[in-house]
Amino acid sequence: MDNEIDWGKLPFGYYPTDYNVRCTFSDGKWGPIEVSQSETINMHMAATALHYGQEIFEGLKAFRGKDGKIRIFRLEDNARRMRESAKGIMMEPIPLELFKEMCIKVVKLNERFIPPYGSGASLYLRPIEIGTSARVGVKPADEYQFIVFVTPVGPYFKGGFQNTKICIMREYDRVAPRGTGRWKTGGNYAASLSAGVKAHDLGYSAVLYLDPKEKKYLDECGPANFFAIKDGKYITPASDSILPSVTNMSLQTLAKDLGIEVECRHITVDELREITEAGACGTAAVISPIGEIDDLDTGEKFIIAKDGKPGKISTILYNKLNAIRLGEEEDTHNWNTIVE
Repeated sequence: MDNEIDWGKLPFGYYPTDYNVRCTFSDGKWGPIEVSQSETINMHMAATALHYGQEIFEGLKAFRGKDGKIRIFRLEDNARRMRESAKGIMMEPIPLELFKEMCIKVVKLNERFIPPYGSGASLYLRPIEIGTSARVGVKPADEYQFIVFVTPVGPYFKGGFQNTKICIMREYDRVAPRGTGRWKTGGNYAASLSAGVKAHDLGYSAVLYLDPKEKKYLDECGPANFFAIKDGKYITPASDSILPSVTNMSLQTLAKDLGIEVECRHITVDELREITEAGACGTAAVISPIGEIDDLDTGEKFIIAKDGKPGKISTILYNKLNAIRLGEEEDTHNWNTIVE
């Protein structure tokens, strides 16, 4: 079966695998880990996940390395972020060790779906937690289900590491000021769908949102964090409405390792005239380099990549992060969990 998979042509999408793992919280405690072959969930029609948005998720990847070993990248950081998301919308936080155990277990169970080294593909892990108690009044659930499923995904850039074009639109907000933006909950993504579809229809890869309060500062870039290079520094927006990206944290650390100064701060739209590189960063692409940013409201076009190529620093960071995930370069920060 897995011999038939063309790893290089796999999209970033859902591909069925053999098993998923599940755990239920009820009567004040987490139960045993269950292994399932079902791709569906049986849930009450009044579950809080369906009515009051008690749904959070994560995204992380496992890789088959140069040495043949399987590595999961920054497993504990994703576990910690999921705990913060749970607390944010009054869900039961998943214990760190349970999260780790279930992720490692699901990777082992689906080992035949981990793409070979050199294919550019990886195994994507999607942990999800949902509120399952039946509620008609608005209040948190007492029962939760935590599931981790996996799917092999192909290389994000089918034609190589290339620049994309994004746009600024002020008519849409992704999240409210001090709202749910810092947590990985489905509602944030639902709120971005309308703007995202409009951007794609206009030929852009994503929307660069502005801060929802003043519309002065850069916020998130579609479903990813934004960063830029200005005066040789790595700059990235700081805000309560932005999801703390594990990829962005990794890139900041690697930039510092290379002697590049890092600034997490408010970035104004006007500063786009002075940046020399830009990118959207996240689990799917690591870095999606940005060549042009068009402000649809003012008509101004910010041409970032004058030569049409991804920036030098972005390329170095992209290659370095990939090399660590694949075991090609020493993992000095202990980011990888080796699956024995």
